[in-house]
Amino acid sequence: MLDLNDATLPPDPTGGWSTAIKSVPNAVVNHLQRGYLVHSSGIFDADGGYVPEGVLWRGRAMMVPPPMPETPEYQPGRWLWGGKLLNHFGHFLIESTGRLWALDHVQGQLDGIVFIPEGPMTGADQAAELKGFQRLFFDLLGITLPIKVLTKPTRFEHLEVPGQGFGIGPLGGGTDPFRAYIQKNFAIQVQPEGGERLYISRSELDVSLGGILGEMRLERYLAENGYEVFHPQNHSLTDQIARYKAAKQVVGLDGSALHLFAMAGTPEQRVALIKRRSGPAPDGIVRHLRGFTGQRPLVLDTITHNWVRSDRKHADNFSYGELDFARLGKQLSRNGFVPAGVSWRALSAARAAAAMQGIEEKMPGKKHSFNAVPVPEPAPEKLNERRMARKSQTRD
Repeated sequence: MLDLNDATLPPDPTGGWSTAIKSVPNAVVNHLQRGYLVHSSGIFDADGGYVPEGVLWRGRAMMVPPPMPETPEYQPGRWLWGGKLLNHFGHFLIESTGRLWALDHVQGQLDGIVFIPEGPMTGADQAAELKGFQRLFFDLLGITLPIKVLTKPTRFEHLEVPGQGFGIGPLGGGTDPFRAYIQKNFAIQVQPEGGERLYISRSELDVSLGGILGEMRLERYLAENGYEVFHPQNHSLTDQIARYKAAKQVVGLDGSALHLFAMAGTPEQRVALIKRRSGPAPDGIVRHLRGFTGQRPLVLDTITHNWVRSDRKHADNFSYGELDFARLGKQLSRNGFVPAGVSWRALSAARAAAAMQGIEEKMPGKKHSFNAVPVPEPAPEKLNERRMARKSQTRD
């Protein structure tokens, strides 16, 4: 049996070291950006031992011990380890917040929260500044402590190191202490504002970020059925949360916006998640929504082709999904998100090709082409439709 308190093993959402706090006096923090995903980063204790509780996990450990710095800066006081501060909105929400639960559990006064940067330490004398959305997110949690992003290796008089309570993989639904912290503190002052039906769009994002072909057609179909088409990146976090709190039915492509919704959502709301790429990428959003709201979203997969960027090997966050809008409309109707009898039309091959040509022309920097890769097998919903059709034919 695995020892859940062994911090060299993956954090477990049910407890163990993921819900514990390790006190490390005279702790040294260093960070070197070596490698693509796994970096030489972390914490040493007073004896020079590596502190595994400080490692970021993403299904596997994303940190390995860095060199022990010879002359680290000194930071007096008692600080909370926040981990790595990521700049991508979705990864920040998932991977830079997972230790904040300890703010409700640490006994005694803290002097601040410390993060290591996503990029290399700059060596600057002044700490790096937070991005606007990061600062506002911490404000929405009611955090008033100083937040320090290290620019140099640093020795701390005392460092409190919480276990990772949230993240990519098995931690996608959060630990009990992390969920309780978010539900108690996050955006509690933000009041609902907006309509009851909301479509979270990606159509105004940079084309390099991926999406679906013909999203404006989907927007038109949903708007005709009472949905507000919402572009979250054009609004403050506060406005986004107000809209998310007000909506009773939410439809959206898999993406970072639904992670923010999950942190503010309630069990009474219904969510339809439309897959924009084949593969398991949306599973983390499903875990997050189910863990925080108690409701599993309706997951709709009507992808007929993945348009894969020429420098990529398979469908990923940069690719574009070609959806069967006709089948999507039927599935949304069958599940009460749009009225019965809607008649949506799929993109023709010519319109899909034209849409992709427009995307390729707008690609910034190095130009890439996209190749249409047919989905090898029908989505489960399509198989069910075929079975139902066969049964109907048998009865007839």
